[in-house]
Amino acid sequence: MKSRSSQRVKMPPGFWTGISRLGIAARDVARQAQLPVTITTEATVTTAQYFAIWQAYSELAGDLASGITRLAAAFDTAQYPPAVLATYHARDYRDALHRMVRYKQMCPPESLRMTEENGQCTIELEWGPTGLPGPPVLAGITLAFLLELGRKGTGQPLKAQAAEFVHSMGDEQVLEAYFGCAIQTGGKYNRLTLLQSHLDLPFVSYNKELLEILAPALDRSLDEQLGSFSVSGRVKVIIAHCLAGGCPDLQTVAKELTMSVRTLQRRLTDEKTTFKQLLTQVRHEQAREYLANPSLDLKEVAFLTGYEDQNSFFRAFRHWEGVTPSQWRAERLNGHLNI
Repeated sequence: MKSRSSQRVKMPPGFWTGISRLGIAARDVARQAQLPVTITTEATVTTAQYFAIWQAYSELAGDLASGITRLAAAFDTAQYPPAVLATYHARDYRDALHRMVRYKQMCPPESLRMTEENGQCTIELEWGPTGLPGPPVLAGITLAFLLELGRKGTGQPLKAQAAEFVHSMGDEQVLEAYFGCAIQTGGKYNRLTLLQSHLDLPFVSYNKELLEILAPALDRSLDEQLGSFSVSGRVKVIIAHCLAGGCPDLQTVAKELTMSVRTLQRRLTDEKTTFKQLLTQVRHEQAREYLANPSLDLKEVAFLTGYEDQNSFFRAFRHWEGVTPSQWRAERLNGHLNI
């Protein structure tokens, strides 16, 4: 089975310039990540290399929180790629965030989910079908950039309502000063909560003419990229995105695909599969990937694959592999299994 860690990821064009402004040399990041220096000239890298580069930057930056806030402010809008440039020149903050969520689908491994209710807007970071979660610094810089986008676009010193992170994030006072709210760590999600009213604020950087040039090309590229998947392939991507938050149902996936449940079922039948089979496949694939990481305990693996309790996960895994998750992991780590 091909590991998702071998997928290619685009490096943010302004990353290397941004860290150099902070006094960190690109070659030092490459060495810290144990990668060849030539990696700094590559437009795309593997997911594993991408995570290693971000982790190396975090280690060289010193305190994690300072590394996040300093880099978020160091990105030059002139070096934004077209997908990000389209968000910066959006009509208002809501338009910008919606574009960010949409176009982020072209730039794995992270993806975004946005909801609005009860006067608040929440943007949640998901690692999707890429396998293992990314380094804390990448979660931090992603959420910081979403707030920075609103600040630069509106020209106002916006504050978040809440910022939550799965891992410890260094000096939380630094992050609280940056986000303008209390910071919560050790939870289940990486997410940013904003006042819904802030989303109505117009962008001073709004550029209708530029959007009319950028948006059609970006939308066409995204549609082609998503359309390259079979329906079953697209269903598996959505299932993988949702698993850590619980087991998704057919109705949820159909809504994501803007199809009726009946249409989705018919399309899957045409491809000789069912929603239940695809859900099982994704859980099985992800369970193998998560178990290959010894830092995740079995309870975490059960949660990440959408099981409410550990026993249900154990029974399913034994049915798939003929051994318990603990036995499979031990054999894998001893080199007796190949993935």
